[in-house]
Amino acid sequence: MDKLSGITAFVKTAELGSFVAASRVLEISASAVGKAVVRLERQLGVRLLQRSTRRVQPTDEGLLFLERCRQILDDLEDAQAMLMQTTERPRGRLRVSAPIVSYHFLLPLIPDFCARHPEVQLDIDFNDRIVDLIDEGIDIAIRSGSLPDSRLVSRPLQAFRLLLCASPVYLARHGTPRTVRDLARHAGVRFRFPNSGKLQEWPLPPAEADAELRVGTALVCNNMEAVLGATLRGLGIGCMPDFLVDRALASGELVSVLGERQGADGQFNAIWPSSRHLSPKVRVFVDHLSERLGG
Repeated sequence: MDKLSGITAFVKTAELGSFVAASRVLEISASAVGKAVVRLERQLGVRLLQRSTRRVQPTDEGLLFLERCRQILDDLEDAQAMLMQTTERPRGRLRVSAPIVSYHFLLPLIPDFCARHPEVQLDIDFNDRIVDLIDEGIDIAIRSGSLPDSRLVSRPLQAFRLLLCASPVYLARHGTPRTVRDLARHAGVRFRFPNSGKLQEWPLPPAEADAELRVGTALVCNNMEAVLGATLRGLGIGCMPDFLVDRALASGELVSVLGERQGADGQFNAIWPSSRHLSPKVRVFVDHLSERLGG
C-alpha cells in the first residue's frame, strides 16, 4: 500500500503541477504528498518529477511511468466499480441504434426484456444511418459487418444469409436466371448503403465468384423494406436477408433465384463503447440479446 500511495501522489502531482494542488485533491498535507513521491523515487532509483520554484513537472522517465500509473489506477477504479455494480439494479434510459430491418428479429425479444427489467427504459432508433456511438451518446448499436471503430467492442448475435429473390409474376415475364451471366437480362432492385452511398454487393455462387455481375437497375433505394416491397410487386430481382423474406418464400409470394448456389453469409453484432466497465443496464441487454439470438 506504501507504493500505491506513492503512485497516487505522483500521478496527482504530475497532472496538477504542484504538491499543494495534489494535497487538496488527496486531502493530505503537501508535505505528505512530497514525501510519498520521494519514497517512490528511491524505490525505483529514478527521478520522476523535476522540481522548480514555480512548477513541478514530470521528467522524461516520469512521463513514461505516468501513463502506466494512470492505467493501474484506472484498473483499480474499474475493479471497485465492478464489485459495486454486482448489487446494483439495472435502471435508466438505454439508447439503442439498430437498422430498420432488424425490428423483425429484435421486437419479439423486447416484451420479455421489459418484464425482467422494468426499471430500464428502452429508446430504440431504427435507422440505417451508421451512428457515432461515443459522440451521439448511444449505449448499444446493432450492426452487421466489420467493427468500424477501435474504441468499440462487439458480441456476435443474429446470423443471416443474403438471398436473391423475385416474384413468380416477374419470373413468368422474364424467365428464371440459372447463372450469374443470366442476370444481365434482368432488372435489379438494389439497396444503397445510406452512409457510404455504395450499392450492396449481391452474393455470387462460389463456382462463379470470378464472374462479373451485370444486371439492369429498376430501382435503387436506401431502405431494405422498400426493396422487399418493390420485389413483391414484380419490379425485379432483389437481394435481401433470409429473415426478411422467409415468410414470403414460404407463402410463394417470392421465389429464391439461384437457390443453394449463392454464397454470402452475414452476422449482426451488438457493439458498444469500450469503456472500462459495462453499466448494469447495458450488460443485461447485451446478455439478453446473446441469450435469445446466440451468435
